[in-house]
Formats: sequence, C-alpha cells, structure tokens
Amino acid sequence: MNLREAIEEKLKQLKSNYKPQEVEINTEQLSLNTFIEHTNLKPTATTEEIEKLCEEAKLFGFRGVCVNPTFVPLVAEKLRNTGILVVTVIGFPLGATGTPVKAFEANWVVQNGAQEVDMVINIGKLKEGDYQYVYDDIRAVVEASKVPVKVIIETCYLTNEEKVAACVISKLAGAKFVKTSTGFGTGGAKFEDVQLMRWAVDGEIEVKASGGIRTYEDAIKMLKAGATRIGTSSGVAICSTPLNG
Repeated sequence: MNLREAIEEKLKQLKSNYKPQEVEINTEQLSLNTFIEHTNLKPTATTEEIEKLCEEAKLFGFRGVCVNPTFVPLVAEKLRNTGILVVTVIGFPLGATGTPVKAFEANWVVQNGAQEVDMVINIGKLKEGDYQYVYDDIRAVVEASKVPVKVIIETCYLTNEEKVAACVISKLAGAKFVKTSTGFGTGGAKFEDVQLMRWAVDGEIEVKASGGIRTYEDAIKMLKAGATRIGTSSGVAICSTPLNG
C-alpha cells in the first residue's frame, strides 16, 4: 500500500467507524510532572529566563525542557546528568522552511545536545494534498536527527480529514509522536483533536498535546484524551508541589 492509499484507507475508516475513546486515568497514582515538557519558546526569552526554566524543571522533576534552538547548548549543560530531556523545535513556528534547512537545523541541534526535536510540517503542502512532500520533509528530519521526532501538525488550521492525513504521514515517515500545536497559531490543544490523533496513528506512536494547557484540569483532560506528553509553559502552576518542597 502506497502513501496515498494508506491515507485514503484511514479516511474511509474515519467516515465509517470512528468512535472517540477516552483513556482511564487514576489521578491518585499519577505523577503528572513526568508527562510535562517545561516550555519557553517566546521570541523574547532571555538566558536568565531559560536558566530559571531549567532550575524549575529540576525542582519539579519534569520530563523535559523545550526551548528554541539557540538555547540548546545552554540547556544541555544545565540539565546534564539529570535525566531531564533537552527538547527543541525545527522549522518553527510556521513549518515553511525548506526541507534541507530543516534537516540541517535538526542535525545541528542534536550535535549541540538536543535529545528530541519537534518539527512543524509544511501546512500548505498538506492542505493542497502534496502528501509525498510532507512525508519527505518529515523523513529528512528523522534521518538527520537520529533522535525521536515529534511532528507538529498545527490542528487549528486543519480539517479532521487533514489531521488524519498528517498523522498517517507522520507515522509512516518514522516520527515517534504527533503534536497538536506550536502555541503560535489561532488555537491550541483540544480534547477531541488529541482523541482523533491517537486513533489516526493506531496507538503505534504517541501524542503530545500543547498550546493553551494552563491548569491541572487542562493537563488531566489531555491525558484522558490519549496524550502521553504535555507541552506547557505553566508546568509550575500545574504541579503545585515540588519534589523537594
């Protein structure tokens, strides 16, 4: 089955038998901090703010710290031997960078300490149905980085059919996650989108919810929808009790 056939088959299933599923979460035994990537992707972020981000991540035991590429060397140094992941973004936030540039950027950040990369798809190419371009774009980053790749599909701009197509392409191209949003679009993570994305990848890769997740209730809702990673700049507020506090 080729790429377009795989997408068309999943779209047939969407129309005929898609039923949203909710994941059972035992909140009493849940270590919510271990799902959170503590994030600062603001264009105004300073070195001091990123250093604070790292200290908070260590204090609260977050899963990772997600920053823009320029801060990767700093974060890699600050988080050395902590077990906290160094995460960064590629082609961010528009996804309209040329594929060779995305691949070069992915290689550079990994060489400088990134352990996971979150890349933005070329949204326009997806919307015009150029699935091979989108696949090749993702595949180039996967091969250049050699670390887990999350594919940001920017759900706020997509129809349900386009969301499913993006998820199928991401899975086939070798991504380890699909991710809802950059946080810079017209909307963020939605419960129903996370459910749909989890279904679209057949549970074979994971889902990261990001964008507008600001409270404990928001985070739990995303986990119940099927997310296994949460990207948020509000991790401290969400997890009110530090491990060392």
